[in-house]
Order: sequence, then C-alpha cells, then structure tokens
Amino acid sequence: MPLDPQVVAVMEQVAALGLPAPHTVSPAEARANAKKRPRSPGPEVAKVEDRNIPGPDGGVPVRIYTPDGDGPFPILAWYHGGGWVVGDLESADGVSRSLCAGGQCVVVSVDYRLAPDTKSPGPAEDCWAATTWAVNNAAEINGDPARLAVGGDSAGGNLAAAMSLMAADRGGPDIALQLLVYPVADRDFGTVSYTDNAEGYSLTKVTMQYYWDQYIDAEHATNPYAVPMQANDLAGQPPALVITAEFDPLRDEGEAYAKRLREAGVETTATRYDGMIHGFFNMGAAVDKGRQAVDEASAALRNAFARSGAPYAAD
Repeated sequence: MPLDPQVVAVMEQVAALGLPAPHTVSPAEARANAKKRPRSPGPEVAKVEDRNIPGPDGGVPVRIYTPDGDGPFPILAWYHGGGWVVGDLESADGVSRSLCAGGQCVVVSVDYRLAPDTKSPGPAEDCWAATTWAVNNAAEINGDPARLAVGGDSAGGNLAAAMSLMAADRGGPDIALQLLVYPVADRDFGTVSYTDNAEGYSLTKVTMQYYWDQYIDAEHATNPYAVPMQANDLAGQPPALVITAEFDPLRDEGEAYAKRLREAGVETTATRYDGMIHGFFNMGAAVDKGRQAVDEASAALRNAFARSGAPYAAD
C-alpha cells in the first residue's frame, strides 16, 4: 500500500527543519539535531524518577516510570533507539509513559553509553546492568522481580534481543516477553527492504551503514549480542512480539528474526504495519497506526505478565 498520509505529514514536518543526515555530521551534532525532531508526548503517570545506578564502567542513568495503583508492578526494561549513536531518556519519554500506563508496569528506561565513544559490547553491558539492577532491587521501585519484560525500538530492539540472549547464557533472570520494535537484528544491507527503502523513508541505508560502523569493530561482527541473527540457537528464548514497518530498511531482518524464533519453538507474534516508516511507533500523537502499535505492545505486555510469575532468586 502507499505511504500513510499521516506519515507523509510527519515526514514533511521533519523535512522542513532542514536537518542534515546523521552520517554527514559529527556524532555530537547528530545528537543535537535529533533533539530538534518533534516527539509525541506520553500520558501522565503516577511517578517519574531519574536515578543513576551502578554500571560496568561508572553509573548508568535510568528513568523510572510508575503507573497508578498499589503494586508491586511488573517491570519493563526499555532501551531507546537511535542507531546506538543518538537518543536518550528524553527521546524515549513519550513511549515509556505510554507503555507504563498501557502495560500497567514499572518502566525502567536506560540511558546506555553511546557509540562511537563506547562501542559494542559497552552499550549492551550497560543495559544488562540496568536490567539486572531493576530485578535485584525491585522492592525499591515497587516492582515484581518475577515479572520482567525487555523491549526497545530500532537499536533498542537490538539491545532487547541481546538481553534475552544474555539472560539465557548467564542464568537468568526469566523474561516474560521481548518486545522488539523494528529491531536491528542483522548486518545485511542486501535485503529486499534495504533495496526498496534505501532512501526517502526517514531512515536510509547509508545512515544504517554509518551507525553499524560506529557501533562495532570487525571482531564483533559475529557476536550475537551485537548481531542477534548470528545466534546459533534461539530455542528457549522468551516469547516475542516483533513489530515492523512496510517502508523500513529494517523490515526484512526483523521479520527474519521472528521467523527464526518461531522455527526454534518460541512463541512469537510478528506484526507488519503497512504504510508505515521507521520511527512510527514514536509518532502516536500524529499517526493512528503508531497508537495502534503501542496498544498492541501494551496488550502483549499485560498478557505476558499475567502468565508469568516464576520466582527469580535475586543476588
């Protein structure tokens, strides 16, 4: 189907800002420019708290969102997108609020270190530290350590998949759902979606190649924590919801990862939103299908949390 008219309107609004492509400026400039893009606000929630938690190389900033109610609530660790180069707690604020309210869970949004200053595996290890901190300190945040989900969009979806792989390798914690929103799952620029959507739809092929170059050195190209499709065996991975967009270079790799999860016996739902572009999940204020996708994610979180509850022994 053609591009959704609501998406076209957002693209025109962004184009009017006249921002240069991220790969044509320094990382610092790209981050500053990313902050100028319009963002959909999220709903009010009962509590929002910024904290700094221990990480592998200094503190990791997190923002903790608590829904209305008494708790203890399930926990969602959320990792923002931005090609591992841009993005922060502010760029993830609207979606974090929406998933907190819709999923009826505490959301721990993670401000992991960014490339190229910190390359793989540093950002993933920051996310791991924050995720395990949330479980091990669940009482502090009115959370339930036995009900954990991980999620993220784009590079954040990559990190969420990495957290699921790490949990399997490192003995837990148990994860009720991995919420992968147009995830960076592979490093293959020859897919049909990369060819068809190489430019003209917000995220471009050349920008993704730039992001990968900033994030990994050659020795990490086969590391599944950086490139989830490199994992040899996905059996036993957490249930997954994989959301993709029709006009997104990353569409095919997200759907291929969902297919591999299914073939490994993992309960997996893959939903492609036609007429959408990369980033639509964060456009709920202006794009109906953005709201629909967040609603789908929220329902998947509620259902996964309702089915989970196996105890996890905190450190």
